[in-house]
Amino acid sequence: MPIKIPADLPAADVLAREGVMVMPEHQAARQDIRPLKIGLLNLMPKKIQTETQFARLIGATPLQIELTLIRMTEHASRNTPEEHLGTFYRTFQEVKDQKFDGLLITGAPIEHLPFEEVTYWDEMTEVMDWTQTNVHSTFGVCWGGMAMIYHFHGVQKHMLPEKSFGCFPQDNLKPTSPFLRGFSDSFIIPVSRWTEMKQDEIDGASGLTTLLGSPETGPCLVEDPGHRALYIFNHFEYDSDTLKQEYDRDVAEGTPIDVPRNYYPDDDPSQKPKNRWRSHAHLLYGNWINDIYQTTHYNPDEIGS
Repeated sequence: MPIKIPADLPAADVLAREGVMVMPEHQAARQDIRPLKIGLLNLMPKKIQTETQFARLIGATPLQIELTLIRMTEHASRNTPEEHLGTFYRTFQEVKDQKFDGLLITGAPIEHLPFEEVTYWDEMTEVMDWTQTNVHSTFGVCWGGMAMIYHFHGVQKHMLPEKSFGCFPQDNLKPTSPFLRGFSDSFIIPVSRWTEMKQDEIDGASGLTTLLGSPETGPCLVEDPGHRALYIFNHFEYDSDTLKQEYDRDVAEGTPIDVPRNYYPDDDPSQKPKNRWRSHAHLLYGNWINDIYQTTHYNPDEIGS
């Protein structure tokens, strides 16, 4: 079963070319099922790229998905055309009376700021509290995950002496977790961040379980069943060339940056990078969607009760 998104959303053509079935409104209405309603709170500057990345992952499951694109109410995006935002996005204040089976909260390039200094932090805390009454399962990604674990548990992010940048091996710490069905014992994932979460601080917080992690880059995926949430600090959703785009941008701007580790063949940026995380990306997000389907309420009004 496919993902239901507007036919003129840029992601629709991309996903159709990749073989992900995109369902038009009239066809979705013929099926006598309740689609899972998934929200994407997109905090990234390149919103079109990010919405395509996540739509690709959640649209590859056997279930019908209705995707709602959400943005912060007062924050103005400088990198996405206002026409695109006005056509395809709704502000949080416009959707906060609705119920969602799942919500994705993306990263944001603001990790150098203390959480309370982020211009939209007040609304962000409102969003996170709202997930406890209006969302069945929430998935916080990178800064989004760090914000959630800080808000609910007081676990702080820490600045790194240098950027953690590249593709790093991760260990499967809880193979029996329903979110890790089909996972290898070890695999790689793209990492791109200036901050980290410390494992001992996560261990010291009540009710948190680290599912994936690395001795080199720290915890990767944390489950918070008490808040019906997952927090991932790395980037399964990245395209094959996303790290390349970040590296090329910094080189062009004269920003000191190392070649992303374990990404290019022979660590040679003149060569084409290979995607070695795609299968695990689909596994994780497919398992998340399946868990939502198995546990959410048939009557959406009961979500959060």
